[in-house]
Formats: sequence, structure tokens, C-alpha cells
Amino acid sequence: MNHYIGEIAALCTAVFWTITALAFEKASLKIGSLSLNIIRLGIGFIFLSIFNLFYRGALLPLDASSQNWFWLLLSGLVGFLFGDLFLFQSYTIIGSRFAMLIMTLVPPITALTGWIILGEKLSRMNYLGMTLTILGISLAIFNRNTGKKGFSLKFSLKGLLFAFFGAIGQALGLVISKFGMQGYDPFAATQIRIIAGFVGFGILISILGRWKNVFEGFKNRKGMVSAGIGSFFGPFLGVSFSLLAVQYTQTGIASTIMSIVPVLIIPPAIFLFKQKVSVIEIIGAMISVAGVTLFFIH
Repeated sequence: MNHYIGEIAALCTAVFWTITALAFEKASLKIGSLSLNIIRLGIGFIFLSIFNLFYRGALLPLDASSQNWFWLLLSGLVGFLFGDLFLFQSYTIIGSRFAMLIMTLVPPITALTGWIILGEKLSRMNYLGMTLTILGISLAIFNRNTGKKGFSLKFSLKGLLFAFFGAIGQALGLVISKFGMQGYDPFAATQIRIIAGFVGFGILISILGRWKNVFEGFKNRKGMVSAGIGSFFGPFLGVSFSLLAVQYTQTGIASTIMSIVPVLIIPPAIFLFKQKVSVIEIIGAMISVAGVTLFFIH
């Protein structure tokens, strides 16, 4: 079992992120995506600090090296500030289920980043996997025009682009995190990433003059309950387990397992949130995940 710590952590991450996506979709609609971003990072940091106090005997990650701090802070800015800023906004436009489907592009983007930065080679199977992933996403987001030639988007192009930018941020953040940890504790590493994200959003909110909206968000009880649930399973458990996964297995393998969220999210979307899910959308999600899996078969 110890040989599969990374894989098990990645599977747990997928489950945590499924819960997080649904909770944050509700919270985004209640208190706004920008306010939610800084609130959930603050809540997540509190959870992590308490956990690390008992787990590591240290409230803050002061034992990290300067190199750990530099790369993990950069990872936090890329993943949390850039990636999640766009991802959370996409929740309010196209919903968490389709945003998570677009996020299946994370493993291919991660591998392409590895090719560009680290010189890792891409095989024919990799290209086939990318093709299947894009095909699966296309099946889910395009409508065939009745009585007309061609296809049209089911959703706002803006929402889809925001989700795509979120995928880019998460992929780059994951690669930089692995480089920055170098054996350092993943839970403490997440604290450093959250510090970067929190400060980044604080500066952004100050520039935009949105602090009033953030304080108003605290007054929305239902929004804060959803934000609390999402923060526990997202910045605390989800992000920490994702770093644990990439620490114990290859980034590509971890990304592949974590990308099954679009399939995991379908049952709760149907039974808990009463969303209508078409057969073609289910097929598209399964093809997309199959493509991601194929992408990392050597």
C-alpha cells in the first residue's frame, strides 16, 4: 500500500475537489467570486495552521528554506491568484460541472509545460490522449444546430475561456510546486502557497476597492457555510493532498487521477442539485477523462 501513497492521495484529491467545486459554485453565487477567493484562503490557512501545529509542532512554515519559499510563493500566485481567479468566475457563468470538464486539460497542459521547461518528450500516445480529451470536451460543450449547418456553443465563450485560464494556472502551479517542495512537507508547503494567494488577492481587492463586498460576504450565512465546506475540502485537504500526490508519484500520473472530477461530479449534480445532464454530456466527460488517462500511458 505504501507504494501507492501518491496515487491514493491523488484519488482522495479528486473526491475533495468534487465536493469543493459544488460548494464553491453555490458560495460564488451568494457572495461573489472575488470575495470568496480571499475568504476561503483565509479559512483554509486557519485549518492548515491548526493541523500543522499538532502534526508538525509548528504553527507556521518557518523551517522552509529560502528556495522553498521562493518557488512555493510563485506557485501560489500562479495557481491561486491567476488560476482560481478565473476558475471561480467561470463557476458563476457556466457552473462547476462544466468548469471541471474544462479542467481535464490540466494534465496535457502540465505535460506540455514539462516538455517546454524540462525537455520531457511527448509520444504519439500523448498526442492521441490530447485529441481525445479535446474531443470529449467538444461533445459536451457544443450543440448541433437544428436545421442549420455546423455547431454552436452551449455556453458563454467567456465562461469557457475563464475555465481554460483556470486550467493553465493550476497546471503551472502544480509543476512549480513540485519543483519548489523538494521533499518539504506538503501541508506546510500549502500554507506558503496560500500566503501568496491571500496577499495577492488582498492587493487586487484593494486596487479594485472591493473590501466592502468582502465584509458583506461574511454576513451571508448560506454563502459562508458553503465557503467553509469548500475551504475545508479545497485549500486545506484538496490542495495539500495534491502536493502529497505529486511528491510521491509522477506529476502526470497524479494529474491524470485528479482529473476524474468531471465524472465524479455527475451523480451529485443529478441527485443533489437536480441538474439535467444529457447522455452526450456524460459520454463527453468519460471520453475526456479516458483521453487524459491515455495521455500518460507509455
